[in-house]
Amino acid sequence: MKLTPSPTLEWSQLLQDPSGKRLHKPRLNGLTMVMDKGLGMHAFEDMITTSYEHIDVIKLGFGTSVIVPRAIIEAKIALAKAHNIYIMPGGTLLEIAFVKGVVHEFFQTIRAIGFNAIEVSDGTISLSRKERNQLIQEAISYGLHVSTEYGKKLEHSEFVLDQLAETYLEDLANGAAWMTLEGRESGAGVGIYNQQGNCDERLIEDILACIPYPEQLMWEAPNKKQQLSIIKRAGTNANLGNVAPSDIIALEALRRGLRSDTMIDHVAYYYDI
Repeated sequence: MKLTPSPTLEWSQLLQDPSGKRLHKPRLNGLTMVMDKGLGMHAFEDMITTSYEHIDVIKLGFGTSVIVPRAIIEAKIALAKAHNIYIMPGGTLLEIAFVKGVVHEFFQTIRAIGFNAIEVSDGTISLSRKERNQLIQEAISYGLHVSTEYGKKLEHSEFVLDQLAETYLEDLANGAAWMTLEGRESGAGVGIYNQQGNCDERLIEDILACIPYPEQLMWEAPNKKQQLSIIKRAGTNANLGNVAPSDIIALEALRRGLRSDTMIDHVAYYYDI
């Protein structure tokens, strides 16, 4: 469904974005990546209709793309692309294709279906640097927009800063558009999150300090307290991933200062209080 705006008076820009900083699409950072774990077509259409202006990337989580009817996957892809949204299968599916020795067939299939993006990860398996580079380069050769991922899905998996920075720079040098920091769909017990899902704020600061271009990092942050911690430290236009479809609008409000949690940071921008 295509919506046309009402010709009546629009909201003041000061109300639309109290932060005065939010980037609008098309944008290179400030990306919101949404995880679809199996939405029905009506729910997917509702998500796009309501939130397309605030979605940059949709990931069909894990390996779900192969167990949903192809007609549904193709319909979702067509709708996302019609609204200038990247859409990709989960990185787990490429990891399985690598282990099974069907990487070329995998890339041929996802291009035939219509995906326009891909995640290159080794959250469950281990890739050598050479293998990782080859996967990035092959994905690019198929015309895919490439996201990579750093970190393991194992519980208590920690980030090693020197390794993280080296991986990031090498991935970008090989053509990746950004690198995602593993946070899983749970956002607990991995990477920058403890078992309760709380952020290690010192680690966030350390990561930002060791990365020369942090605007090309994407932080998997599936819940509000995590999104808030990252926005407070990395800024309004931090890239955030694994966002639930039901949280897209709430996250955009958080980014702009349209929620109490971030409003206080931006009110003084316009008013001397």
